[in-house]
Amino acid sequence: MSTTLLTGPDVAAHSTRESCWIIVHGKVYDVTDFLDEHPGGSKIILKYAGKDATEAYEPIHPPDAITTNLPLEKHLGAIDASTVAKVVKEVTEEEKHRQAMMDARPPLENIINMHDFEIVAKAVLPEKAWAYYSSGSDDEITIRENRTAYQRVWFRPRILRDVSKVDWSCEILGVKSSLPVYISATALGKLGHPDGELCLTRAAANHNVIQMIATLASCSFDEIMNAGAPGQQFFLQLYVNGDREITKKYVQHAEKRGVKGLFITVDAPQLGRREKDMRMKAVDDDAGAEVQKGQNVKKDEGVARAISSFIDPSLSWKDIPWFKQITKMPIILKGIATAEDAVLAYEYGVQGIVLSNHGGRQLDTARSGLEILIEVTDALKARGYFPDPKFEIYVDGGVRRASDVLKAIALGAKAVGVGRPFLYAFCSYGQAGVERAIQILRDEFEMNMRLLGARTISELVPEMVDASSLRAHTVMTPADNLFNITYQPLTVAKFKESKL
Repeated sequence: MSTTLLTGPDVAAHSTRESCWIIVHGKVYDVTDFLDEHPGGSKIILKYAGKDATEAYEPIHPPDAITTNLPLEKHLGAIDASTVAKVVKEVTEEEKHRQAMMDARPPLENIINMHDFEIVAKAVLPEKAWAYYSSGSDDEITIRENRTAYQRVWFRPRILRDVSKVDWSCEILGVKSSLPVYISATALGKLGHPDGELCLTRAAANHNVIQMIATLASCSFDEIMNAGAPGQQFFLQLYVNGDREITKKYVQHAEKRGVKGLFITVDAPQLGRREKDMRMKAVDDDAGAEVQKGQNVKKDEGVARAISSFIDPSLSWKDIPWFKQITKMPIILKGIATAEDAVLAYEYGVQGIVLSNHGGRQLDTARSGLEILIEVTDALKARGYFPDPKFEIYVDGGVRRASDVLKAIALGAKAVGVGRPFLYAFCSYGQAGVERAIQILRDEFEMNMRLLGARTISELVPEMVDASSLRAHTVMTPADNLFNITYQPLTVAKFKESKL
């Protein structure tokens, strides 16, 4: 990088497609040649041509994204901040309303369950952030099924057991955890809070909970790792890049930093149509790209498509041996949806699977991870593959209560991934919100294990649940008022404002 100290007028002189400079984090970059390669399209970059783009860039990029993607000769130097005109940002009515809702939030001690966090997040998040976080694919049937599936499983509690002491700690991939829960990967944390995923990192450190780092996190991988406490344990969620060298470098760097498990997402060869996100048309306004370069994409498909065009749709079973060659980390396939693929995963020698439908964001009307769990364990048992201490099964999607986790474990899961609830917790209250969410789960585990008659996680057995109605998707259950309140129904296309 040049040591030249550039001025605001220097940068402002390059505000066209033919010569486009931008300022990010106090540094100046020539992005002219990158305009048509930018996965979010050139329009968003040109909006900030000759200006400071940091505010738009930061929520949806790791700090090193621009330095990674631009050749060194395009790094023009530092900016003399005193010469840059201060932009007086107009406070919109939406922002005024959002701030008013932030001021009116319930005190954190009044938050008593995960649904409360979702209600607050919906009220305080910018509209585009809420649309991105909350959206599911197509008609959003699967995102709702993820929740309702747990309500079709009923407990069979045992009585007259000494439950004066109950222990819900466990090991996940050999890593000790205070909960049978890990923080599942969710993308773009800074859309909802300035500290982004670091809120999760700091809270997880204080409570000995494992955080899974997302490929598409707003904070860089190293930023998250560096924020961790000594000895803190992490997993890595991986979207596989079409350029395998990029993937290899990323995976091996994570292994050197001490990551304890590689969770390869296998259910996203193409992203589902997340219509709430698409209706925001965020790419046209203030969405950008992620760490990796990718192809141009349509400009009306929301944040998700803009940040993920690098994902390789050719990923297949033949790639598993390659992953086993490049890393000694345990490999877990995240996004298994059938018993057939669970059996294949075992036979390919990976160390685990996550029964998941991507939080209802991929193939709509795919079944819940909980429902899949029964057929997976049956198929593995029939072949003598289960239980096997070298092959662990996890479930994610729809978990809002410790009782949900206990049901999944009783049916054969080793642990459960929780994503959106922790995301909504830090969007609403920052790190303190995540710590409150963890405490809520701890309280619920203590109560439910005592009432169920299970003193340790190992005492959770299939006989403690009645899952006979799980596959009956039409079975009637009591209405879930909390979930119905938090769920935002889909909308249809809106007419333009009439001039009549």
